[in-house]
Amino acid sequence: MGLAEALGLTPAVHRIGLPLPWAWTAPYLPMPRKAALAGLQPPWPDLIITAGRQSVLPALAVKRASGALTVAVQDPHVAPNRFDLVIAPAHDRTHGDNVLATLGAMHRVTRHRLDLDAARFAPFLAHLPPPRVAVIIGGDSRVHRLRVAVAARLAAQLLQLADTHGLLVTLSRRTSAEATSVLRAMLGDHPNVVLWNGEGANPFFAYLAASDAVLVTEDSVSMISEAASTGKPVHVIATEGGSHKFDRFHRAMRDAGVTRPFDGRIEQWAYAPLDDTARAAARVRDLLAARAFTLPHA
Repeated sequence: MGLAEALGLTPAVHRIGLPLPWAWTAPYLPMPRKAALAGLQPPWPDLIITAGRQSVLPALAVKRASGALTVAVQDPHVAPNRFDLVIAPAHDRTHGDNVLATLGAMHRVTRHRLDLDAARFAPFLAHLPPPRVAVIIGGDSRVHRLRVAVAARLAAQLLQLADTHGLLVTLSRRTSAEATSVLRAMLGDHPNVVLWNGEGANPFFAYLAASDAVLVTEDSVSMISEAASTGKPVHVIATEGGSHKFDRFHRAMRDAGVTRPFDGRIEQWAYAPLDDTARAAARVRDLLAARAFTLPHA
C-alpha cells in the first residue's frame, strides 16, 4: 500500500489465498494457469505490485496475460528476472540486475499523514510534558518473543523515563495478553504516560509526529522503518529470539547511524530520514515512463 500511495494511486487490492496444495508449495512449484488466475479477470491492470509468497504465481500469470509492469516487494523466492522490478531489503540478500535494495521496508508514513494526525490527536496529548517519546511495542512473531519478564523490565525502564519525559505508548496485535496486562498495570496510571487502549482511531502516526525520540521493539522491520522515516532518534528495544536476517538488518541500521540499542536512556543524534518508499516509487515511475505511461504526481 505504501508504494502505491507514493505513486499517487488508489490500488485495487486482491488478497490472495491459494487452495491446497499450492498454499503449501507456492511459489516453488508451478501451478496451472487457470488455478493461478482464479478470482482474477480482465480488465487487466497496467501495474501489478505484489507482496507475499502466495501472490507471486498469480501476479506472474496476470503479467503473462496482460504484459503489465510487475513489481515484487520483498524477496519473491523465484528468479528476480521474472519480474520487471524487485524491491527487497538488503538483508534479504536478493540479487539481480532488476533488484532495488532498500535499507528498510516499504511503509505508509508521509509528512502529510503525520501532520494530519498530529493535529487530530493534539488535544489528547497536550498534557504530556516535553521531551516526548513514542514507545512502539510489538510482540511475538515467528522468531521473536516478548515474554512477561521482558515486558516487566521494559515497563520499569519506562516508569523511570516517565519522571522526566512524556510517553506515548502503543501496543500491537502481536503483544500477548500477559505482556499487555503487565504493561497496563505498571504504566496505566502514570500521569505522564498515554497508553492507547486499542479502541477507536489508531494514534500511531500522531505518536510519531508528536515525539522527540522513538523506542521500538526489535521484532518488526516495518515498525523500525516507519520510525526511521521521521529522522528522529530510534532506540531499539531488545526482546528474545531473532535470526540471521534480523541481525543483518539491525547491524545495517546501526551502521547507517539510524538506530541505537535502548539501555534505559534517551539519546539525541541526527541522520537523514529513511525514505526507501520514495526511492522505490521513483524507480517505478521511470519504468512506466519507458512504456509511455505517466502517473499523476503523488
